[in-house]
Amino acid sequence: MFELKFDTPDAWTDAVMENFEFFLQDHASAEKKASGMAMSMLSHYPDRAKLVRAMTDLALEEMIHFKQVLKLMTARGVILGQDKRDQYITEIRNLFRRGGKHFMLDRLIVAGVIEARGYERFSMVAKALPPGKDKDFYDGIAKSEAKHKDLFIELAYEYFDKAEVDARLEEILIAEADICSRLPFTGALH
Repeated sequence: MFELKFDTPDAWTDAVMENFEFFLQDHASAEKKASGMAMSMLSHYPDRAKLVRAMTDLALEEMIHFKQVLKLMTARGVILGQDKRDQYITEIRNLFRRGGKHFMLDRLIVAGVIEARGYERFSMVAKALPPGKDKDFYDGIAKSEAKHKDLFIELAYEYFDKAEVDARLEEILIAEADICSRLPFTGALH
């Protein structure tokens, strides 16, 4: 449906593979936060039936992903760890405009862009892993992220004018590319 404007370099994947346990901890944290974000969206917009249904399903799916990541961690003897502040998420959320419909539109678009970045990076992880259950898991996670990125933009089209969505999506994609180009690679998802 849309393409990111910054391609994550292979150096990011190298950082992930150098400390895969840290990546798993960060991935688990991201899944918890994604589930919470979906719950927040449905709580803020209870009058939007299609959004409520979609966010209910998404919250459950993200928690299932969390449980699956936790299983991978347990098999490796990796503890869950503390959630850490995600500079990427902080910066991209600063793009939200305040006020009624603008805030809702930006939340939907930003969520779609975050999911698109997840799709790109989980695909890179899957490609870097040797054949086996971890590779299969990350292939599946990447496919889920691709569906999620489209879901958020489809919801934006449901509630807002297509031209307005497309224009704002372009602005956010440009800003997100700038954010990604400036942040260091830590081996975390974002």
